[in-house]
Amino acid sequence: MNKNFYALIMAGGVGSRFWPVSRAEYPKQFIDFFGIGRTLIQSTYDRFLKICPPENIFIVTNEGYRELIKEQIPQITDNQILGEPMMRNTAPCIAYGCIKIAKLNPNATIVVSPSDHTIADLDGFIKAIEQSLAAASTNNCLVTLGIKPNRPDTGYGYIQHTSHVLNTDKAFHKVKTFTEKPNLALAKSFIQSGDFLWNAGIFIWSATSILNAFKKHLPDIYDVFNSGYGDLNTEREKNFISNAYYQCKNISIDFGIMETADNVYVLPAEFGWSDLGTWASIYEMAEKDYVGNVVIPSEQVIMFDSSNCMVNVPKDKLVILQGLHDYIVVENNNMLMVCPRAEEQKVKEIVAEVKSRYGNKFV
Repeated sequence: MNKNFYALIMAGGVGSRFWPVSRAEYPKQFIDFFGIGRTLIQSTYDRFLKICPPENIFIVTNEGYRELIKEQIPQITDNQILGEPMMRNTAPCIAYGCIKIAKLNPNATIVVSPSDHTIADLDGFIKAIEQSLAAASTNNCLVTLGIKPNRPDTGYGYIQHTSHVLNTDKAFHKVKTFTEKPNLALAKSFIQSGDFLWNAGIFIWSATSILNAFKKHLPDIYDVFNSGYGDLNTEREKNFISNAYYQCKNISIDFGIMETADNVYVLPAEFGWSDLGTWASIYEMAEKDYVGNVVIPSEQVIMFDSSNCMVNVPKDKLVILQGLHDYIVVENNNMLMVCPRAEEQKVKEIVAEVKSRYGNKFV
């Protein structure tokens, strides 16, 4: 296993689209949605153990989730948990993590990944990541993974690539454009063109390449974290970071660097990837009964004349559903939501309304 390979797992999101199961105090990355005995972040950590030494896996998260991380991944050290004092999108957290890792090992090559994806083909995933780490370690490039689309999905971002390839590995194509969540007509045209991929939000680069990119494209953020270089990986790090984040603008790595840098390459890949962004994505991934129902857990749920429903309720609750078709039924912590599957995009609006009426009590 290459000692210069590192993983930075981003685990700071709230996952409000999975309300009421996912809440601010216990968000989706810490939940076992499929009843497999491993939460999303545990599964992500397990995948990277096959790629990086355990001491090279770092998790960046909200400072308030530090104890949850230690509870679910007890083998991780305090220095491997990067606590953010506030949410500032992906560019600041990636700058923080990559400068911290670069101080530990200037020769590091880093894969940056969200904590809430599911991967069906583990061997395919490992092959794609290791191939990307090898390419990024020998080229001055920023690599992203592109998933070969099988439908015109409007919930994903898209990457358009050119015919120009890396000299050292012709599987990597230079990126031409990024497009965020297009409408259906545009998504269909992307699929027909054959040169668009889904943006998986997984990045691979050498520490040198990404820090040079920050210096060029987001110098303010680079300067903030580099000013505390001497404090990183010491007992002074937490105090430095608590002040540093107040100086950072809220900006994504996609908008701040990936869409403007001229050395971005994409590896087309297929490994059963899913971005678990909504209850619909859980429904698509989970095992269904003969009439299309997904029931997690299923011990005490009885369905009569009901089909194509997504049901997630407490294990100790008896639930009877009669004549319900194409609905989401979710209960957690004395909160029940019943919503048509076709209208699940309104969950964020529901959460906002609950918060406006009851404050943070239920969110």
